[in-house]
Amino acid sequence: MTKVIHTDNAPQAIGPYVQAVDLGNIVLTSGQIPVNPKTNEIPADIVAQTRQSLENVKAIIEQSGLKVADIIKTTVFVKDLNDFAAVNAEYEAFFRENNHPAFPARSCVEVARLPKDVGIEIEAIAVRN
Repeated sequence: MTKVIHTDNAPQAIGPYVQAVDLGNIVLTSGQIPVNPKTNEIPADIVAQTRQSLENVKAIIEQSGLKVADIIKTTVFVKDLNDFAAVNAEYEAFFRENNHPAFPARSCVEVARLPKDVGIEIEAIAVRN
């Protein structure tokens, strides 16, 4: 049975989709852009945008009863692949701070444009063991 995951600690969907779905043993998040759910603001620089997107993913994963350490796969969409080193450093710090046993599998692709003209969007898959 599919359960819809919703939290006020991540941005509300800006289209016909949900923040995440829980299939029982797997949780799939929608892509999270770096909108602060409390202020509706978007950080200016790519490092802060990366952190905000990851914090939004974390809020959704935690709402499902899982934790960051349960994330097994992410997909990172960046507007400028020249930002890869900065994104990578913040991504690594986030997963280390959240005690991930190893880094999740990941894809990272450059895209022409993202919603609200942000620099990054991140989606995740987490598994319930």
